[in-house]
Amino acid sequence: MPQDYLVSNRRSRRVPRSAEDRDDRGWTQLHIGAHRGDIKEVKKHLDEGMDVNVAALGRKSDGVTPLHLAAKGGHLKVMDELLDRGANIDARTKGACGCKCIYCLEYTYYQAVRSAATATATATAKLLLRYFLSCLLNLGTPLHTAAKERNKKAVKFLIENGAFLPDNIDDTRFNPPVHYCSGLEWAYEEMKRLQQDSSSSGEASYSSED
Repeated sequence: MPQDYLVSNRRSRRVPRSAEDRDDRGWTQLHIGAHRGDIKEVKKHLDEGMDVNVAALGRKSDGVTPLHLAAKGGHLKVMDELLDRGANIDARTKGACGCKCIYCLEYTYYQAVRSAATATATATAKLLLRYFLSCLLNLGTPLHTAAKERNKKAVKFLIENGAFLPDNIDDTRFNPPVHYCSGLEWAYEEMKRLQQDSSSSGEASYSSED
């Protein structure tokens, strides 16, 4: 088969024609710039008045903000610029935790069975439903995105800039399943380190005043 035929029949991605236009993923030009780590492009669109928290509308990326995409790629300069311009560091997507539903179901079934080992079938079913719904309602933040990609620099940056994490890593009201987002453990290690550093600094300052 001729090479030019293969090239001409490849599916091409629709490119936004204007800042407010969207590609086939539901991304704006600001999303694309953040995804590429193109700081000049990001500043250009923000200077032109584009909403720093503009959400993608695609089926697979509903609610994704430019900060999510910058965190995914570990583009720290872009992340810093977006935060300086008012980006919501804890913005949440609308597509559950971003994983395949079967993984959520497997995880929640395990949690329910473990929690209801001695309960009745009805109680087990209720627990299963509760865990499953909590997983579906858990929406991913830029920190979750960075953790999923195992991007330590982005995780560290977001933690240092105040990204929220619940006290319990298994709290599925806020976090995706750990087996799906193993990098989340790094985030908790980083949060613990930051808290320890802050505590040490406070004690040193108190001692110097004495």
